[in-house]
Amino acid sequence: ALARVRREFVPSVMSASVSTLLQLALLCFQMLEAAGQQAGTLQPEVHPELWLQECTGSGCEKHKSSIVLDANWRWVNKGGQNCYTNQDTWDPTFCSDPAACASTCAVEGADYASIYGVTADSSNDGVSLKFVTKGAYSTN
Repeated sequence: ALARVRREFVPSVMSASVSTLLQLALLCFQMLEAAGQQAGTLQPEVHPELWLQECTGSGCEKHKSSIVLDANWRWVNKGGQNCYTNQDTWDPTFCSDPAACASTCAVEGADYASIYGVTADSSNDGVSLKFVTKGAYSTN
């Protein structure tokens, strides 16, 4: 009878523990989302393709990947208004501290081709970089 009690008791304790752990994990993810940098909605993020080769003794295989531009080159804004001032500092209206800035301001996607001159090669063997581009609002 004791063995039967143990078998019946352990699954109910385990299911309660698993349920509690899942709830705790969900809470942690929600907290991370609230504290993270906001994603912009004005410019979509579409990464240029970059094909890589992995070679072994039996030959090479191509794998599709992509590249991404560092956030330092992105527009950071709140509803279309710059969160960064022309005085090389964060606007205190939106950014009283790093946490406030991250929760208030959004980092936009990059227009890789027209703003930064980065495009995938047509032969799928690299990317093309045009080091100087002129856009409506900048020269990069």
